[in-house]
Parts: sequence; C-alpha cells; structure tokens
Amino acid sequence: MRDVFISGGTGYVGAALVRRLCARGHRVRVLARPGSEKKVGAGAGVVVGNALEAASFEGRIVPADTLVHLVGTSHPAPWKEREFRSVDLASLRASAQAAASAGISHFVYVSVAHPAPVMKSYIRVRSECEGFLRSQPFASTIFRPWYVLGPGHWWPVAMGPVYRLLETIPATRAGARRLGLVRLDQMVAALVWAVENAPAQTRVLEVPAIRAISSKNFDANSLFKIS
Repeated sequence: MRDVFISGGTGYVGAALVRRLCARGHRVRVLARPGSEKKVGAGAGVVVGNALEAASFEGRIVPADTLVHLVGTSHPAPWKEREFRSVDLASLRASAQAAASAGISHFVYVSVAHPAPVMKSYIRVRSECEGFLRSQPFASTIFRPWYVLGPGHWWPVAMGPVYRLLETIPATRAGARRLGLVRLDQMVAALVWAVENAPAQTRVLEVPAIRAISSKNFDANSLFKIS
C-alpha cells in the first residue's frame, strides 16, 4: 500500500486514477484549489492549495512517499505556449520543489511523446519539465503518451487505420508506435503500476509500454528506458 499525493487529481486522467488507487487500498490525498474540494473523488483526502505555489502545499505532503503530477493546460494547441509555461512548467517546478522538501522518494509525471512533427511548443515545454525532474534528488517515472482516448476524447479514433498502415511500413513503424493512441484505462493502469512499482532511478515509459502494462505478458525491463 502506498501513500500518494496527487496534483491534478480532479482532471480527466486524475479523477480516474484517484478512483483506481482508492479501490486498490492506497491512501490518496488530492491537491485542490479553494472551492474545488467537492471535485475530489470519494475515498481521497483533500489538501487545499495552489498547484503553482509550492509553499501552499509542501508542508502537507508528508506522509506521502509518492507524488503524481497531472496538472497541465487543457486541450493543448500550438498557440498556447505562454500557457504551457505559466501552467505546465510552473506547476511542475512547484510540485518538484514541494516533493524534494517533503522527502518524496518517487515522482510520477505525464509528459508527451516526442519527437513529433507537430505541437513543437508543447513538446518543448514538456521536455523542459523532464529535464528539471532529472536534476532533483528523487527517482521519477516519466510517461510519454501522445493522446489518451476516453469520454469526450474520441475524435482521433478515426486515425486508427492510418496508424495501422504506418506501423506496417519499416520506415514509419517506430514513429507510428511512439505517437500511437492509448486508452484512458491503459493510461490509468500504467500510472497505478508505476505507483506500486517505484524505481531506484528515473525511467521513461513510452506508448508501447503504456499499452503493454495492462497485458498479461508485460515485461517492464524490455519496455522502459532508464534515464
């Protein structure tokens, strides 16, 4: 059983993760803005604070051993780089600072698949976030999904035949797999696995690993990169 602190636990992925972790018996507390306490899922505790200001919550992370950071700009678009920096990067820095101060041993972060031919500003900021994590005193698990399919997020399903075609062509196979789509249940399963299997050093899990974790034949050592 883990004691988990989640920043971004009321969003699309976060809410589903909170439900799953609580159902598996983990102790979960969620950082919530003032007035958003009721959005936190049943079974989880609430810590009121500002995800952009470490001082507002770093003193209330203990006794958590794991911090999951899911804060980010909703509906990312190429023209939102200013928001990526003021929200995504700023919140990651705040969470990492708070985690280091609290003595967290494992930090879980959802980044984005890269390299890619589009969304360069988003990738640039998320890569900067990854670099910042590598300078911290704790081990991290960094996930790199491209798009997470689920309620309200189904439009890329139409691209399925294109992905399957590109995966059959040697020249495009690696890129198609790296930028492939994952389902919400797969993303949540991968996050739960990361929480329950803390690493000794920072690791990176890309789309093939995220998909594989929920399968019976998952071989972690063959699918994630040590950073």
